[in-house]
Amino acid sequence: MKPKSRAALGSISDMDLRLLRVFRTVVDCGGMAAAELELNIGTSTVSRHIKDLETRLGLTLCRRGRAGFALTPEGEQIYAQSAHLLSATEAFRSGVDEIHQRMGGQLQVAVFDKTASNPACRIARAIALFTEQAPGVSLNLHVATLNGIERGVLDGQFQIGVIPGHRSSDLLEYTRLFDESMRLYCGTGHALFAGDVSQLDWDGLRSHAFAGLGYHSPNMEISQAQRLARSATGFDQESIATLILSGKFLGFLPIHYAQSFVSAGQMRAVRPELFHYACDFFGIVRRSPQPARATRAFQACLDQAHADTATHASG
Repeated sequence: MKPKSRAALGSISDMDLRLLRVFRTVVDCGGMAAAELELNIGTSTVSRHIKDLETRLGLTLCRRGRAGFALTPEGEQIYAQSAHLLSATEAFRSGVDEIHQRMGGQLQVAVFDKTASNPACRIARAIALFTEQAPGVSLNLHVATLNGIERGVLDGQFQIGVIPGHRSSDLLEYTRLFDESMRLYCGTGHALFAGDVSQLDWDGLRSHAFAGLGYHSPNMEISQAQRLARSATGFDQESIATLILSGKFLGFLPIHYAQSFVSAGQMRAVRPELFHYACDFFGIVRRSPQPARATRAFQACLDQAHADTATHASG
């Protein structure tokens, strides 16, 4: 009779969770030496923790040596699985706090990039309000792509996100916070930088190389609506700005973010009265399960901070 297979890990202990957190930090930091400051422990201790986790799992999670730090295929799978486990653990902790009518633990908030310089954005004010109301909550702020924030909120990696509106999901709850104005820009080396663009229209624009975001977004919607074929693709505002600065591509950027490049003479807005669009930003939380008190509290702080400039809508 064939013996029953036994799970390699067995029950998960507090030490396992600690080792997984160390592992995720090492991966996020790009190596053990880089994670030393983040974890506030020595590199040799970090290395021992990773080795202990590998022994516990019966897997080789990463390669380290002169070639640098790299995950094995098994390490990539464990990294992805650990996100779900640690999120579930934090959700359980928040649930216990909920029962005790207190706010504690950690709150993961993710925002779309380059919002801090938007004068209509009041996220910093919302953070100040929240930390006054919930000093026992450890706030972790992430910057991620639009799709990454949506996925993260849905799978529990983030409790709340701030994204530009582009489509609605029945699984998410949306609250409008602020808006953002976008213009089309070219860099100093571009043919349009010093040229006469007064007669340029959308048809004429299609003859120039365009750099756009490579995922569903207001940026992609406007480029598709105006039939602007992407000659180069970026995945955040920084990459679009870099492509524009090369002098080889046109691209849309938020006015507030592009202003420093314009002031430095590195960019020019191309016919801003014609080539522009606006987008609204929304706070998003998962509809089910019911968000924890800390999540609702932060959501309320976002609402309060933006009350003077925003109207509210549900998706």
